[in-house]
Amino acid sequence: MFIITYRNILFVLTGLLVVASLAAFGMFGLNIGTDFTGGALVEVRYDGEKPTSEALHSSLSEAGLESVSVRGAGDDSYIIRAASLSPEARTALPGAIANGTIEKLTDIGPTVGAELRTKALLAMALVITCIVLYVAFVFRKVSQPVSSWWYGLITIVTLLHDVIVPIGAFALFGWLWGAQVDVLFVTAILTILGFSVHDTIVVFDRVRENLSLNQDNNRKEDFALVAGRSIEQTFVRSVNTSVTVLISLLALFFLGPVATQDFALTLIIGIVVGAYSSIAIAIPLLVTVAKRQGK
Repeated sequence: MFIITYRNILFVLTGLLVVASLAAFGMFGLNIGTDFTGGALVEVRYDGEKPTSEALHSSLSEAGLESVSVRGAGDDSYIIRAASLSPEARTALPGAIANGTIEKLTDIGPTVGAELRTKALLAMALVITCIVLYVAFVFRKVSQPVSSWWYGLITIVTLLHDVIVPIGAFALFGWLWGAQVDVLFVTAILTILGFSVHDTIVVFDRVRENLSLNQDNNRKEDFALVAGRSIEQTFVRSVNTSVTVLISLLALFFLGPVATQDFALTLIIGIVVGAYSSIAIAIPLLVTVAKRQGK
C-alpha cells in the first residue's frame, strides 16, 4: 500500500524525470547514425598491434572524416561509421588507419537511410497500436470500477515513459561522448516495449484476478486496497525478473564487444525504468482513474 498511498509523490518524480528527458532531447537532439542519415561504413583489419578506438577516432577526425563512430569487431578489426566521405577524406583514409587494411568500404545512400528511419518509426507505431488493442481485448471483462480501455491507455502512458527516458539519456550521451542512434538502438527500444508491457500486464492481470475473487465471494473492497495487494503479490517477481535480466546486460556491457555497448546500455536503462513504471506508474494511475470516476 506504500506505493498507492504516496502515488502523488511518485507522479511528481516521474514527471520530473520525463521533463528532464525531454529537455535533454530538446537541447542536444539525437546524434543520428549513418544507418538513418546515409554515409560510409568501413571495416578495417589489423595484422599487428591494433590501436585503441580513441586513437583511431582521433586520427580519422584529423583526416577530415565527420560524425565518426568506431566500434570493435573481434580481436583484430574495427567497424567505422562516418558521414559521406568527401574526395579528400577518401584519399586520406588509408593513412588515417595507419597499418590497418580496409576490408570493406560501403557507401550508404541517404535514400536508404530515410527508408530505414521511416520503417523504424512505423514499426514502433505499429507495436504501440497492437499493444493498446491487445490489452483492451484481454481486459474487456473488467469494466468495474475502471473500463478496460483505461488499462490499454495507461499501458501506453507507461510505454511512452519507458521510451522517452532512454531517448533523453541518449541525447545526453550523444552530447557527452558522441553516442549514436542506429538500428541497434531502435531494436533495443522495441525490446524495451515488449518487456515493459509484459511486466505491466502481469500486474494488471493480478488486479483482474483479485477483482474476480471479490466478485465471486460477493465481497466489496475499495479498489485502492485491491491494487495495493496486487502490487505486493507481484512486486518480488517483477524485481527478480528485472534483476536477472540486468545481470546479463551488465555482463554484456562490461565484457562484451564495443559494438554492443550502446545496445546493452539502452536496454539497461529501459529495463530499470520499465520495472519502475509497471509498479509505480501503471497501478497508481488505475487507482487515480477509479477514484475520479467514483466522484
